[in-house]
Amino acid sequence: MNNPLKESSSQETNPFSCLIGSFLAGILGYGLYMLTSSIIHSFNAKPIISSNLLIIKLGSLVKTLVMGVASLATFMCFFISFGLILLACQLFLNKINHT
Repeated sequence: MNNPLKESSSQETNPFSCLIGSFLAGILGYGLYMLTSSIIHSFNAKPIISSNLLIIKLGSLVKTLVMGVASLATFMCFFISFGLILLACQLFLNKINHT
């Protein structure tokens, strides 16, 4: 039986493809950083005005969740970008050592 996963994994990873992926993840991370920054500034500029304590607590919960998810996505993209740069360095050093 042919396994498509084994055929696609036979391609060798090279430092150039890692750097391209790192660049793309960095661009996406920067865009998410700008989005997260604008979300945080928007939430800080518009406080919740209500006399009901439940509304204030729910509004605060929603704000925290939205800012947390946006910050997590930003961190993940930058972390992936950094990891791909380190992988490219490792592959480059391994290629130098084996030649």
